[in-house]
Amino acid sequence: MGNATLTRPKDFHGDEMSELQISLIAIGILVVLAVYGYGTLQQRRYRNRVGAAFSARHGDALYQGALGTRSGGPSVILEEDIEQAVPELHTPVGTPDEPCNTLDAETDYIGVLFAESPLSPRVLAPLWQRRFDFGKGCYVCGVPATGGPWEKVVAESPISYVTLRLALQLADRNGAVSAAQLTDFRDLLRDIADDTKAEVNLPDVAEAAASAQRLDAFCAEVDHMIGLNILPAGEQLLHGSDVWDAAVRCGMALQADGAFHLLDAEGRTLFSLGNFDNTPFQHHTLGQTPVIGLSLQMDVPRVEQPTRRFNEMVVLARVISADLGAAVVDDHRMALGDAAIAIIRSQVAAIEKKMLSYPLIPGSALARRVFS
Repeated sequence: MGNATLTRPKDFHGDEMSELQISLIAIGILVVLAVYGYGTLQQRRYRNRVGAAFSARHGDALYQGALGTRSGGPSVILEEDIEQAVPELHTPVGTPDEPCNTLDAETDYIGVLFAESPLSPRVLAPLWQRRFDFGKGCYVCGVPATGGPWEKVVAESPISYVTLRLALQLADRNGAVSAAQLTDFRDLLRDIADDTKAEVNLPDVAEAAASAQRLDAFCAEVDHMIGLNILPAGEQLLHGSDVWDAAVRCGMALQADGAFHLLDAEGRTLFSLGNFDNTPFQHHTLGQTPVIGLSLQMDVPRVEQPTRRFNEMVVLARVISADLGAAVVDDHRMALGDAAIAIIRSQVAAIEKKMLSYPLIPGSALARRVFS
């Protein structure tokens, strides 16, 4: 069959279309595509605006001064400022959240059992029964009879161990362990060693009690929660559904404690966004809840590189406040300008430096265990 030339009739008959109708359809399609493209572009820009704050690879704003020096300036931060201001969000490297990798004489009373023949975890029944009686974290780690590194020991494990480390944490956010509790723990380990005919190495209780007091005093100096207030102007209120949308757009999710949390790659909380009056947010009532304001918080000892995280926190607060038509303010409802932010940043930096000198690395598995 030879080539055919398709011609379009000038008049509409049956299923045929006029040039005008086809043109209108084409224009309609172009309009839809343009609207969709614009919406996609705007969404991408918003994701980039927030994403740059938590994933872009840039230097540390603490040293670059990238947050600017516009004292008393507006709370809204520009896209280019975000990209300059906030370093990359990265997963801390080092030991995982396994107590066996963090036990230390400065933070734990550690008794060591050396057995002539492999021991089953069942011989530790007295400890399993009383492990919550000492008021602090109790940990059991062992070296398997088949060899390998220290591992966490559980009561129902079928594995036998040739060496066991039985540890009691010296302090946490509830204070230091008492000398009486340490004595009870030591005596329990001694009884277990006698029953199993194992050799046991037990530290001095008085020295451990002194270490517990030192650790508790140090922790009290650096245990700080930093908060940034996000409040609407005057007597206005925020709507719960708007708070939800703003938090979700920034990658936060509502958790069981009634606050929105931004998590790192390991599922650990970086920042939490709660109700200003401490009333927990709830899924089923959030849409009908008037909100007087928000509090964005960071638990300084429990995040890695707190100063760097604080820079990210400031950006996040400004993005959320701009989204809600609110402002980042101090406790007197005055706009929190760059000068005030710099003061807070210096305080966070001092805490970070002090922790590193202990050494108790902020955000490490050990720090999260002690500050719990």
